[in-house]
Amino acid sequence: MTNTPAVDLLERPLYGLAQVDRLLGLSSGTARRWLEGYKRRGKRYPPVARAEPTGSEVVTWGEFVETRLLAEYRDAGASIMLMRPAVERLREKFDTRYPLAYARPYLDVAGRELVWQVQDDVNLDRELQLVVVRNDQIVLTEPAERFTRSAVFRPGDQVVERIRPHFEIEQVVIDPLRQFGEPVVRSVRTEIISEQVRAGEPLDTIAELYELPRADVEAALRYELIRSGVAA
Repeated sequence: MTNTPAVDLLERPLYGLAQVDRLLGLSSGTARRWLEGYKRRGKRYPPVARAEPTGSEVVTWGEFVETRLLAEYRDAGASIMLMRPAVERLREKFDTRYPLAYARPYLDVAGRELVWQVQDDVNLDRELQLVVVRNDQIVLTEPAERFTRSAVFRPGDQVVERIRPHFEIEQVVIDPLRQFGEPVVRSVRTEIISEQVRAGEPLDTIAELYELPRADVEAALRYELIRSGVAA
């Protein structure tokens, strides 16, 4: 795989806003609110995953990764928009546009300490925190832990280079360098495999056609069933 520099990879334009909602299982318009902000009852709410609204429908890989993290907090009961002060401060502290798309805030001890200090400084709601102190150690909260289990961090610069849309299905990944960022097994889109199964093609035939292990075909089908709500 091409060793794309971290900044270039994170800035890679990939998706439309509606496509992000679809891939992350968000309700329609959610990605737009998180990336562009919104106005309600005369009050303007700025975006979380962008420093400022851009008016662009195009979503970069870095924006997608950070939106994927935010998606873990959507059922926490607190407004995602309240996370903005912490994300802004982390942009400054880590000196990057996408502070949540690297391993350091999650896996590095010093990084977790910095995140904990930022959360305290901005008085971030507990439901939205990335780290907490437990048994005198700074550890990830459950949503942040789920995110790290789904993320594949690249050796070296430790940028998120792939996402497992369902962390228990390791074969299925979202990779910005494969199939325009759509879910794949190897380099075959999972939706194509699902379509062929619905058309009556045997799994072994599909596996032979795409030179995939049968287990990969089964993984793709399982993921598509989960995504469509057919399987839990």
